Amino acid sequence: MFRVNIGRTKMYAYTMTANQNFGDLLKDYFANIPKVGDLVKGKIISIDKGEVRVDIGGIIVGVVRGSELYAESKEFSDIKIGDEVESTVVEDENENGEMELSFRVAGHRLVWDRMAKYVKDGVVITAKVVQANKGGLMIAADALMGFMPVSQLNPDNYPRVQGGDKNRILEHLRKFVGKNIRVKVLDANMDDEKLIFSEKEVWEEEQKNILDSYKIGDVIEGQVSALTPFGAFIKFGEGLEGLVHISEIVWQRIGHPKDILKVGDKVKAQIIDLNKSKIYLSLKRLVDDPWKKVKEKYKVGQIIGGEIHKVEPFGLMVKLDDEIHGLAHISDLSDKRTTDPKIVLSQFKVGENRNFEIISMEPAEHRLGLRLEGTGKKKEEKKDEKKEDSKKDEVVAEAQQEKTEPEDEKNN
Repeated sequence: MFRVNIGRTKMYAYTMTANQNFGDLLKDYFANIPKVGDLVKGKIISIDKGEVRVDIGGIIVGVVRGSELYAESKEFSDIKIGDEVESTVVEDENENGEMELSFRVAGHRLVWDRMAKYVKDGVVITAKVVQANKGGLMIAADALMGFMPVSQLNPDNYPRVQGGDKNRILEHLRKFVGKNIRVKVLDANMDDEKLIFSEKEVWEEEQKNILDSYKIGDVIEGQVSALTPFGAFIKFGEGLEGLVHISEIVWQRIGHPKDILKVGDKVKAQIIDLNKSKIYLSLKRLVDDPWKKVKEKYKVGQIIGGEIHKVEPFGLMVKLDDEIHGLAHISDLSDKRTTDPKIVLSQFKVGENRNFEIISMEPAEHRLGLRLEGTGKKKEEKKDEKKEDSKKDEVVAEAQQEKTEPEDEKNN
């Protein structure tokens, strides 16, 4: 038998077997001594005067004291002699010759390990919202601080703010400060101090069975719950909500969904896409496309009265009836040459009725070209060029309506 004495309190007895020599035993002993930064397991052998001593596997005794005692992990809130604990080596020998250990550092690591396991297992936890900013919410969970982007809020809590006004979004998010919410951990990286939460993932999991009962092409009945510049939200079923993009509300071009709908309206819609929590709907696909019969109602060369629906920099959007709208290009509004289109457009007002000549129809593209009645015929060599300009501006008008939702909605 021999004794190893290192420092003032580290003395342990070892017995050599017939096949061992002192040098090998000493070498093994030193090889097993923990190093600074190691996470070690041990048994509490004493708790006295704010100091906890831990036997590390019968190799060495360490002490936990002061600020290193209890902090970030709940594992160390109620310890007693005989308990198995984990701690981190912060100093190999202190002024008393003892190995200095920390529950605080170990607790920090244990919490991060726990968060990483939550990511892997998809565990739902309850966390507290402590702060809001324009990008999302700061969340406290098990003494760690993480972030939940706006896009990870569940659909019921998502801020639908007209124009994407960041200040109004922040005002909406501040309503959650101080509240507990159920979330999943999307990412937990201790080295980068990156902790990301999602409320939407919890919603998706809980709604999965309900969502699985629907398929693309199904017709639902619901109620308009919100209107935004890019579309209308429809609530239906058991807590579900879908988006009708502005281009899917009616077959005509409209400036805003409120031109057709209002909050509270009961509507029927068709499901056109399902993507986890994103449900896309269409109102117009439940109605026959009026452009299929446009040639039965109108003819090229026909003079017809129309209501000016919108004044654009490139011309007038004209409402021929409730279903068919056409474009009178600025070059077809006057015979006079001018370098300032505003002079020509200033002669027209939204809501005013004027007579126009139909100069082109393209039903497949939902386009109809008009010319103000009385405007002289264009020179033959200019016809094709102006027709092409008119077509391009039709495309511009369509593109303005087909703008997708704001960035935070697209990434949701």
